Amino acid sequence: MALKFYTYPKCGTCRKAKKWLDDNGVPYEEIHIVENPPSKEEIKAYYEKSELELKKLFNTSGMKYRELGLKDKIKTATEEELLDLLASDGMLIKRPLVTDGKHVTVGFKEEQFEELWS
Repeated sequence: MALKFYTYPKCGTCRKAKKWLDDNGVPYEEIHIVENPPSKEEIKAYYEKSELELKKLFNTSGMKYRELGLKDKIKTATEEELLDLLASDGMLIKRPLVTDGKHVTVGFKEEQFEELWS
């Protein structure tokens, strides 16, 4: 199965990840994270497979995150509320988000891509 590669074309980190996938001949389906964001159910599944804290799925450097004042809200929000927030706007999700259905990576770390997607 080709990887699902959730990306935002203007994101520099996404471009680096895409270049790495291309350079390493890894097949993927590119999905625009804003136009086609993952559903709440998909986000929950990705979060569980990633073994990260749910708050690590947030794009904390994004304007939307700051506009909504999420820095403080995240500390007290329930898992359900956090999943709803992530599903409400693709710009709130840290990217790129890559999955093969079994594993999930969030952001781009070359060593992690090397280990999982080579």
